[in-house]
Amino acid sequence: MADSKKTNAAGAPFRPTFPVRSLADIRRLEETPLEEALTVRSTYEIFRNAGAAFGGKTALTFLRTGNPADAPIRWSYAELLARIHQTANMLHALGVGPEDAVAVLLPGCLQYHLALWGGEAAGIVQPLNPLLTDEKLVALMTAGRAKVLIAYGSDSESGMWSKAMRLRGQVPTLTTVLRVAPHDEAPGAVASLPEGVAEFDVLRSAQPSDRLVSGRDIAPSDIAAYFHTGGTTGAPKVARHSHGAQVFTAWASVQVAGMNEQGISINGYPLFHVAGVLPASLASLSAGMEVIIPTPSLLRNKEVLANYWKLVEKYRPTSLSAVPTVLAALANVPLDGADISSIGYCRTGAAVLSPELAARFERLFGLHVHESLGMTEMAGISTITPPGVDGPAGCVGFPLPYMRMRIVALDENGNASDRELPPGEQGMVLFKSPNLFSGFVDPADNAKAFTADGWLATGDLGWIDGDGRLNLSGRSKDLIIRSGHNIDPKVIEDALGAHPAVQLCAAVGAPDAYAGELPVVFATLVPGASATEDELLAFTAARVDEAPAKPRSVSIIEHMPMTNVGKIYKPELRAMAASRVVAATVAQVCGKLGVAPAARPRVRSEGESLVQVRIDAAAAGALAAPLQAQIRTALEALPFKTQVLAE
Repeated sequence: MADSKKTNAAGAPFRPTFPVRSLADIRRLEETPLEEALTVRSTYEIFRNAGAAFGGKTALTFLRTGNPADAPIRWSYAELLARIHQTANMLHALGVGPEDAVAVLLPGCLQYHLALWGGEAAGIVQPLNPLLTDEKLVALMTAGRAKVLIAYGSDSESGMWSKAMRLRGQVPTLTTVLRVAPHDEAPGAVASLPEGVAEFDVLRSAQPSDRLVSGRDIAPSDIAAYFHTGGTTGAPKVARHSHGAQVFTAWASVQVAGMNEQGISINGYPLFHVAGVLPASLASLSAGMEVIIPTPSLLRNKEVLANYWKLVEKYRPTSLSAVPTVLAALANVPLDGADISSIGYCRTGAAVLSPELAARFERLFGLHVHESLGMTEMAGISTITPPGVDGPAGCVGFPLPYMRMRIVALDENGNASDRELPPGEQGMVLFKSPNLFSGFVDPADNAKAFTADGWLATGDLGWIDGDGRLNLSGRSKDLIIRSGHNIDPKVIEDALGAHPAVQLCAAVGAPDAYAGELPVVFATLVPGASATEDELLAFTAARVDEAPAKPRSVSIIEHMPMTNVGKIYKPELRAMAASRVVAATVAQVCGKLGVAPAARPRVRSEGESLVQVRIDAAAAGALAAPLQAQIRTALEALPFKTQVLAE
């Protein structure tokens, strides 16, 4: 990507060069050197170009509620650019420079786009998951050395304002908190704010809207954002994105997905997550699309989900994009005569799509679900299945142009080896790409991110088919290892997912003293459907060929644990599985000792990696000591951390 300085004249927005339908088309794009194909240097330049090209065209549409009859709020491309200028200038006036972070704690709202793109024009933006604990948020902001926090001025969404006020005194580098008023708040509704806290829109509106006062020239290598990883495996890590990486994601998405100014999309992804920020927002806006924000709660809003097809009929989106769990929920929402013919492209990502859900969605709505692969470490997108290319469930499409992809065998620890595998053989997916992240803020987190020769070790398992497309089966960390036998949970999940009563399911390993782990499955049912656990277990076992992979149990649960992005949260399921194993072991010991039911210990998970057994010493009486000793002995053999306490 060119590093030479450009004039102040706006350039052209991103437009697809030609339709991409094959790997040969990807290679054809690569015939032009990247520095000639892509000359845009920063995300700010993307918005300057789009503002000049599209002016009064609608850029963002915000839905106040999920009721299709309610009037939305709309911003044009010119208005968006003007407000990005004001936001960047406000942050500059507050002392934010190119190496300073601006933390963001907001729900879905128009101002989030000002925080994102104005933040990147002034310094480094750091979007935060509002559902994280105060402790994790403080750690993330401290690691990023956040200077300003932009926060939602209400507790109506995940208690954000109270959380912001608690964080204020715990981050040493933080100097200012900017309050974003809810969209329809009456002027002057808040009488006064504490020292160091100001109204976002009041300060912003006082700034020039036609330029960057700082005169900053942003280089492609400048850091644009700190994104924390999903946190699905414990403490989230802080990844650095350069402007060049984010710009490449937008440009490549436009090329492969054929995005243009005729497009309209509903972006239900959270804007603290790369999927919502980069392929769903930056790429769309770089091409002149209209992006719809469906209420502050996005697709967690039950009214939005219930009225989704009516909203499609009113706003005429040309594409539908949602994670598989949201698609599963939408499959239960009847069309009721809604006209959804505007949708020409349906896409999913974030988790592997089950064949049954893909078939159900196509059967109900006539929409083939195209899959893509994205990750924080690659600025939100790695592979895309383009419009017009139908693949089986699990096929996530072609690598982006100028990207390189390899499949390698796993070593004995489940990590990437240096043995490359031929097409058709499953292993770990590795990438090198122009949108590769600039590493984690903490160098210690980089140790397992890259191979010795500099390839990104994704942790994703997959293979390359005869058309050059990547097909995924799951994550290496999710493999269930039974007596040294690697079990792919997707085999079990696909089997159970074919049952018509099953809405969502996930297989995990339950700790076992002999085998290490045994496969178990958790499932939620389609609303109104019924099935027994024994029935589902027999159904699954009949469809899983390998004996070691046949699950030991199927547990029906009311709600599947989810991340805020809509991914199934397997660490919580593993903790649930471990608790059940511990509870069964405790029951056996109690039975042998003759402990009365009322005196039996309580078993509960403490976080994701510890199960506690609490003995009521008074209730157990003389049996308390032998009970504690025998439970400890029985649990020692389990490959899971346990704690036995007598109280």
